[in-house]
Amino acid sequence: MPRLHSLRSKFFYKALALPIMSALPIFSPLDIKAASSAQAIAVGYTKNEDGSFEFNSLLASEIEKFFGLNLVDELSFFTPAGKPGELFEIPVSATDSVTERLYLVWVGDLSGAAMRAAGAAIGRKVRGKKTSVYSACAPKDARAHAISMALGAWVWNLKTDKKKEEPTLLIGSKDKNQIEEAATIARAICRARDLIHTPANIKTPAWMGKQAELFANGTGLKVKVFAGAELKEFGGLRAVGGSSPKPGPRMIQVSYEPKSKKKSLKALPHIVLVGKGITFDTGGVSLKRPYDTMMAMKSDMAGSAAILATLTALEDLQPNVRVTALMMMAENAISGTAQRPSDVIKHYGGTTVEVINTDAEGRLVLADGLAFADLNLDPDYLVDIATLTGAATLGLGRQYAAMYTRDTALAAQLYKAGENSGDRVWHMPLVDDYKDALRSDIADFNHTADKGKFSAGSVTAALFLENFVGTRRWVHLDIAGTARSEVDAGENSKGGTGFGVRLLTEWITSLT
Repeated sequence: MPRLHSLRSKFFYKALALPIMSALPIFSPLDIKAASSAQAIAVGYTKNEDGSFEFNSLLASEIEKFFGLNLVDELSFFTPAGKPGELFEIPVSATDSVTERLYLVWVGDLSGAAMRAAGAAIGRKVRGKKTSVYSACAPKDARAHAISMALGAWVWNLKTDKKKEEPTLLIGSKDKNQIEEAATIARAICRARDLIHTPANIKTPAWMGKQAELFANGTGLKVKVFAGAELKEFGGLRAVGGSSPKPGPRMIQVSYEPKSKKKSLKALPHIVLVGKGITFDTGGVSLKRPYDTMMAMKSDMAGSAAILATLTALEDLQPNVRVTALMMMAENAISGTAQRPSDVIKHYGGTTVEVINTDAEGRLVLADGLAFADLNLDPDYLVDIATLTGAATLGLGRQYAAMYTRDTALAAQLYKAGENSGDRVWHMPLVDDYKDALRSDIADFNHTADKGKFSAGSVTAALFLENFVGTRRWVHLDIAGTARSEVDAGENSKGGTGFGVRLLTEWITSLT
């Protein structure tokens, strides 16, 4: 039995060493011949001011002629409400065509949000099916539509009882570049989701290092994994990860540089991304209660997954910038070597911090990463992203991430990138009056704002991190609400969403 168990563990490790990709969008010409080569065709409808419906697709009239029907008459049978995600299915047939179904899909005002909702509805319709679908729904923003189709179709599981089947997603468009970019970004988001959903008994900090190396293989990305004695000065990372089984914590550094040398590398903007990477969070000695709140804690490394996936997208898109990702990986476990409330740790760079609650571990690992970036990497922009505080969801829910920065121009850039991409962020205040809560009688700071009763946990967490960024142009993204979906709906399956990949990719590519 031990021998069998060992072989089984090795098999699962090997099987999960490769990303589990979902269906990706494929460019297809915008014509009826291409459309009728798919088993299903999706065509978009919208509503006029007089309340009547019409089909906006450039192919609508050709589809009607080809299948001998009137789309408005067919739609009226369903009494549509006209709302995001609305989709109706009708059977069709025609000579010399494999098409069996038409999907009538609400596309609203053709905005990016409407295109994403329509794409997700189509993707969900064919999720887990070995079929092909051609979308003629995106006359404008084909990229957003295509990405959401792929996300809606995404599936992840470790079931062994049946063969995994995936659809083929064809996007009717005149812009091949948009579809190729969509495939790149969708692939990156799916990679992030795959990492987030991988169980923590497989997903150790060391395993994440192997994934980074795997993703970088054959590309220009460079990976360095810091471990053991190399982490001697990383007091926060060691304190959080010191209680986990070997191998222990890691800092994974992934670097991107453009292949073309239009400018000297030193002349290019340098962006450093720091991601929280807690592969499982028990809460440590300050144990999470009730226990079922731990069930989602394999997703507490979503920030690191997002920045790693973003760099894989940048490698394909080749923006003229330099980007370094620092993945701060640890497991917050419980053992005889676990940190305790009242411990004092020394972070990278020398700042001392009094630990109050071991379940506020994310800011401890981020502090090391931010300080390392400030002191060693000379970033023009310093951005951290983390599933940091439940408090972030109280005011913003799960549709917006909390964004903290004193740089209003930078905040405006990221807000715009979020609205364009669908990964939306809201600029929150860094309230200086709350800094008193971070005082400690025995260290430079306490890390959970224990001295005050300000009821602003997300704000005070950001104020804590600000102490480690020097004078850099810094942004903190608290994605505790957006990184995980509690329901299976729209673009998202229940679980990790891959939030941050679209946002960061959109923003970084806009800098060039």
